[in-house]
Amino acid sequence: MIEVKNLVKQFGARRAVDGVTFSVGKGEVLGFLGPNGAGKSTTMRMITCFLPPTSGSATVSGFDIIGQPVEVRRQIGYLPENAPVYTDMTVAGFLRFIAEMRGYSGAQIGRRVDDVIETCYLKTVRNQSVGTLSKGFKQRVCFAQAILHDPPVLVLDEPTDGLDPNQKYEVRQLIGRMSAEKCIVISTHILEEVEAVCTRAIIIANGKIVANGAPADLKTQSELHGAVTLTVTGVKEDDAVPFLSALPNVYHAKKIGQENGSLVLRVFPKKEKQIAQIVANAVREKKWVVDEFRVEQGRLDEVFRKITKEAVHSS
Repeated sequence: MIEVKNLVKQFGARRAVDGVTFSVGKGEVLGFLGPNGAGKSTTMRMITCFLPPTSGSATVSGFDIIGQPVEVRRQIGYLPENAPVYTDMTVAGFLRFIAEMRGYSGAQIGRRVDDVIETCYLKTVRNQSVGTLSKGFKQRVCFAQAILHDPPVLVLDEPTDGLDPNQKYEVRQLIGRMSAEKCIVISTHILEEVEAVCTRAIIIANGKIVANGAPADLKTQSELHGAVTLTVTGVKEDDAVPFLSALPNVYHAKKIGQENGSLVLRVFPKKEKQIAQIVANAVREKKWVVDEFRVEQGRLDEVFRKITKEAVHSS
């Protein structure tokens, strides 16, 4: 659905996007991650024909962003950053305007507007001026215009920005429901969002892709992946830490907290080793009282920091 090849965008002496290549298929929800200034929004703006690339190419549903920009725009629903809307219009009036711009006429306009107002939970503000809405409602209005023409491709730049937890949940559920029939790209810096809705994540830093994979696979690069966290009662730190550190396949162990007389310990595996069973057997033989035992999956935020910092230092 989206094919991007060696995309470059130069602003004077600064190369904001530097040879980006990736593809996204139907049924995928791609999280496009990166620190501020990494090139996320610039890449999105080139794919959606708001900015011409300096070099490279991209197609959307087979249409070229340079040679067929009108056809590309027909394929895409785009939610830009900061929810640009006409503040003097009512919600329904704005969406009717968008429907007309998208080529709908007659009764079709009313049906499409009613559908997206229902889908995006805008009934209560339907006849309210957009300028009087909260940031969260404005974001939902802009989301509604993005999906009004039922496009096969959605490009969403910070789709839950400014939403409260309930609204974020609703938008994520909506993305999940639409994902089977669409190709969705979400540009975000909210890692929780990626874990909640994305099937794959790309991390970009200094205009280059530095990681590409499923969130679960990326988490395997975390120092915490495969570590064991346990809470034990009636055990001294000076006894527990050396004992756990000496177990087979263990890299090291440390105390990470203390709660009501209990020790919270974390045991780290050597690279590509599994230690959960080893630790469980060892503490059972010691007859320690274990209040909690958890195998860590890894943390995406730690992987993100590690990868983007390495990219900065190597540039």
